[in-house]
Amino acid sequence: MPLINLPDFSSDLLDEFAARRTERVDTPVIQPAEPFLDIAGEDLRRRIFMTESETGASLCLRPEFTIPVCLQHIETATGTPKRYSYLGEVFRQRRDGSSEFYQAGIEDLGDINIASADARAISDAAGILARLLPGKRLAITIGDQAVFEAVVQALGLPLGWQKRLIHAFGNMIQLEALLASLVSPQFVTGLDDDIARLIGAGDEAALVAHIDATMQQTGYSTNASRSPQEIARRLTEKLILSETRLDDAAFRVLEEFLSLDVPLINASAALSGFADAAGLKLGNALSRFDGRVAALANAGIDLSMISYRAAFGRPLDYYTGLVFEIGVEDSEAVLAGGGRFDKLMSFLGAKDRIPAVGFSLWLDRIATERAA
Repeated sequence: MPLINLPDFSSDLLDEFAARRTERVDTPVIQPAEPFLDIAGEDLRRRIFMTESETGASLCLRPEFTIPVCLQHIETATGTPKRYSYLGEVFRQRRDGSSEFYQAGIEDLGDINIASADARAISDAAGILARLLPGKRLAITIGDQAVFEAVVQALGLPLGWQKRLIHAFGNMIQLEALLASLVSPQFVTGLDDDIARLIGAGDEAALVAHIDATMQQTGYSTNASRSPQEIARRLTEKLILSETRLDDAAFRVLEEFLSLDVPLINASAALSGFADAAGLKLGNALSRFDGRVAALANAGIDLSMISYRAAFGRPLDYYTGLVFEIGVEDSEAVLAGGGRFDKLMSFLGAKDRIPAVGFSLWLDRIATERAA
C-alpha cells in the first residue's frame, strides 16, 4: 500500500494518458541499482536510497521511472513504436519536499520521426499541465545537448576534454570550473620520471610493460584494480588534458554560445548567426533543431511561451538531444521535465538502436500550484 495518498487529480491524468493512446505500465519499487549508478548521472546517484539483496547484489528504491520502463520494455521483447505511461511513487532525496513522492509521465519509444516525437513530448506535457492548471500561463525552456556537443567538437578539442565538457552540460558551476582549467591548465606533477618519458615518447607498449613490472614488484593486485593497459591510457589522457590550453578566441566562442537565451521563434536565426560569426560548421545539429521548431509550430503549440537557452540541460546523463522543462510563468517550480535519450536503450541491453523521448510530471508541485 502506498504510504502517501494519490493526488486528487490522478483520474484526470489517467484520462489524458488514455486519450494519448499510451499503455499504462508499472514497475517494481525495488530496482537493480547498477543502471542508475552507471547511467543516470552523479546528481541522481548521490540521492538514491540503496540496499542489498541476500546475495550481495546492489538494489535501490525506484528513484525515477525512465530506466525501469525501458528495462521492462527490453525484458518483455515488445516491438516499437510504443508509448508507455506511468503513475507511481519514486524515492530520492530532494533539497526541498518529501523524499517519497508521486511522478507520472510518458515514454515514447521507437518513433523514427525525431522532430515529430520531440514536438509531441512537449505538446503532451504542456497539454496535460494546461488541463490540470486551467487559466495559468505556462513557460517552457528548452535546450539541446546535440547542439552543445556539435559546438565543442567543432572547436577541435581533444576527445577527453570533449567528453568532460559534454558530461558537465547543464551544470553551469561544473562547466565553468572546467573552462577555467582549460584557460589556465594545471600541469600534472609528481609523475615518475620513467613514466613521463614513456608518455612523452608515445611508446604505449613500453609504458604498459613498465607499469606491469612496477605492479608485480609492489605486489599490487590487478584482479581488484585497473589493468596496466587501463592505467597507461588514463595517465596518457591525464597528461594530454593537463597540457591542453583553450585559446582566448575559442574560449570567447564557448562563452558566447552558452550566453544565448532567446525566444524559440528567434533561436534558429541566433544559432545560425553564431555559427557563421564563429566560423563553426554545426551541420546536422542545426538542421535537427530547425526541424523540431517546425514540428512544434505544425503541432499548433504557442511558440511564444517557449524559450531556448543554450546552456540549459537536465541533471541526468542519458539525454542526447532535446531537453526541456515546464513551469508556470513567474514561478520557479519545475512541474514537468524531459528530453531525448536515444542511447539509453542500447546501454540497457537492447539489441537494436531505439530512439526515445519522454517526460515526467512532479505531482506534488502540481498540487501546490493548483492550491495556489
